[in-house]
Amino acid sequence: MKRTAFFISDGTGITAETLGNSLLSQFEAIQFKKITLPYIDTVEKARQTVEKINAACEADGEPAIVLDTIVDEAVSNELAKSQGFKIDVFSTFLKPLEKELKTHSSYTVGKSHAIIEMNRYKERIDSVNFALDNDDGARTQQYDRADIILVGVSRCGKTPTCLYMALQFGIRAANYPLTDEDLESPKLPEVLQKHRHKLYGLTIDPFQLAAIRHERRPNSRYASLDQCDFEVRTVERLFQLHNLPFINTTNFSIEEISTRIMAHTGINRRGD
Repeated sequence: MKRTAFFISDGTGITAETLGNSLLSQFEAIQFKKITLPYIDTVEKARQTVEKINAACEADGEPAIVLDTIVDEAVSNELAKSQGFKIDVFSTFLKPLEKELKTHSSYTVGKSHAIIEMNRYKERIDSVNFALDNDDGARTQQYDRADIILVGVSRCGKTPTCLYMALQFGIRAANYPLTDEDLESPKLPEVLQKHRHKLYGLTIDPFQLAAIRHERRPNSRYASLDQCDFEVRTVERLFQLHNLPFINTTNFSIEEISTRIMAHTGINRRGD
């Protein structure tokens, strides 16, 4: 089955898209064509959006799913004229909250993603810069400032995980690639030994690792299944020998890897 889903907002669309993706992921039998439309903040833009929704409904032969976080009542009412199945996030959740809290919402556009607390925003930017500066074992002299150091073989997901943790949670995450030379010894690399309490390992299925590496260096020893299998088995033994916590990234998204690491280590996001 195929359906079109629209995530519509008078702001960035991040909230509508995040919630929409979470809800639709529960319906695995349906293939959704997802369309995000941010900054639909006038009645005229809403009319144009209604045309797009109706066109998708006719093309699919089924009502499109419309999930919106529109604040302006006139814009929301215009969207309601479409042929789609409309879910108004704010009216669904804010009305009961207003009743419980015995006060009215401010109904402010873009409130959840505005730079309200400049210090927290600056922490996230600083953390992103830290992750970039400390990618792939660069500037190991800065490890004293790291909240966590991800270790693992090349292409197991260290860099994107570090960047996500930095951008989303303000975590100062460094990463160190374990090379063939590092794996020749049962000891941790010297540069990591004094930071052992900050280390967290990433591992991956050798077949997936080989496929990822093949895209980067086709038909190379680096991408061969034998080499990938050797590195993964060796690095897992190293983690177990030194009692380091680690996670297999094969079946997890970057978001899941990051949140699982934070839950396991107890690291708190900066600014909280």
